[in-house]
Amino acid sequence: MAKAGFDWLVVDMEHSAIGLPQAQQLIRIIELAGCVPLVRLSENNPCYIKRVMDAGAHGVIVPMVNGRQDAVNAVKAVRYPPLGTRGVGLARAQDYGFDFDNYKKWVEKESIVIVQIEHINAIENLENILNTPGVDGSIIGPYDLSGSLGCPGQFEKPEVKAALREYEDICRKMKKPMGFHVVQPEPKLATFYKKKGYSFLAIGLDTLYLGTKCKEIIGTLS
Repeated sequence: MAKAGFDWLVVDMEHSAIGLPQAQQLIRIIELAGCVPLVRLSENNPCYIKRVMDAGAHGVIVPMVNGRQDAVNAVKAVRYPPLGTRGVGLARAQDYGFDFDNYKKWVEKESIVIVQIEHINAIENLENILNTPGVDGSIIGPYDLSGSLGCPGQFEKPEVKAALREYEDICRKMKKPMGFHVVQPEPKLATFYKKKGYSFLAIGLDTLYLGTKCKEIIGTLS
């Protein structure tokens, strides 16, 4: 996957059994293959953010950012004082203590903070969230957003469509990049969102890519 042409890959620590040692190995492999490794966290927790960044993640995707303070907390957890609150460790990201100064400069200029907009409260507070210094972009969590409206997975419901339209309208007005996770690995659906102006697109899951291809091949043999 890291050599398939994706701009970035996400190590998902929210909805998987992946632990930190596995995450570090995946981050290392993705990075060595010339792809950008991001980590989706299980929660907006400064300890978790610090540890995955120390493991070498280029950035984090932070779930359930529902207000400005949530966004501020996420950004501060990635950055060192005086701009942030991250404690200093000397791990893989800092070349185990031999390159901390360069890493510190890299964090301030190149690290990535993506906030997940996956609750109706986040839609209501979207302008404040996106205006938070250090937030590089956002991505809709379609399942949880629909769940917060009482209809998980029912994307055709009027209230879900209205929330997505509001997200798009605000992002366009503020000239902020829009993000969406196209869960099924369907090129036509991904192209649909790209044409709508979404520039930060997650497409598929490793399990769905694998399962879809397996079914395709088995189907040709039956």
